[in-house]
Amino acid sequence: MMQRNPDDTNYPPFETEDLRSNLAAFLATPFDDPVLGRPRAVGSFTWGVYAFFDYDGEPIYVGQTKEKISTRIRRHLTNQRTDAVAMSVLDPFEVFEVEVWPLPQFERTAKKDAGAKAHLDALEHLVYQQAVAGSVFKAILNEKNPPAPVMAVEAPPSLRFRLVSDGVHRIRSHPDFRIARRALILSRLAQVISERKVQGGLRRVLLTQAKRLQWLADRRYTALGGEASVEREESEEE
Repeated sequence: MMQRNPDDTNYPPFETEDLRSNLAAFLATPFDDPVLGRPRAVGSFTWGVYAFFDYDGEPIYVGQTKEKISTRIRRHLTNQRTDAVAMSVLDPFEVFEVEVWPLPQFERTAKKDAGAKAHLDALEHLVYQQAVAGSVFKAILNEKNPPAPVMAVEAPPSLRFRLVSDGVHRIRSHPDFRIARRALILSRLAQVISERKVQGGLRRVLLTQAKRLQWLADRRYTALGGEASVEREESEEE
């Protein structure tokens, strides 16, 4: 039986296809629209705020959109057309879950509407502050702080969704894989910084990523016995 030449494969790798499939399922998930009086696909909402979480449930990035939730999140996770991904601020491989807060009341509102924009900025600021407060590091990977709010808002209903299948989870959740991947992204970010004049926000991201890498490495080292394991190995070699 003739084996197929893998060079002519015309479909994405397993992990890429898995993400695209799960992302499509998330964006098609029904979400209540009180304006229309019925559910609609969560990805079809135009205005909203979103947050990404890693394999430890750590918040890692918060953003806003008024172009469409599906468009914005796909840019982050599938085609690297955002500065956050292109500059190695956000690593799509680290995204385990996504949460979105749609704003259906502004669905027919012009993008330049000052009141709607103020509400969106205030919601992003609220979600950002909650993410930072809930983080082990009291920091996330946003290069810039969200706009200062000029009004007070409460968080509307949200939808949180796991974007990683069990198969991909078995690969990426291994601590050594996560350490290696995080070190790679940290190195890429450091290279970006070394090649251009950057603002302090990007250096803050570098510092936060370094802390996150150390945290993972320390957890792994401690879980495997820490200094006691080193001493034991040295005694066995004598």
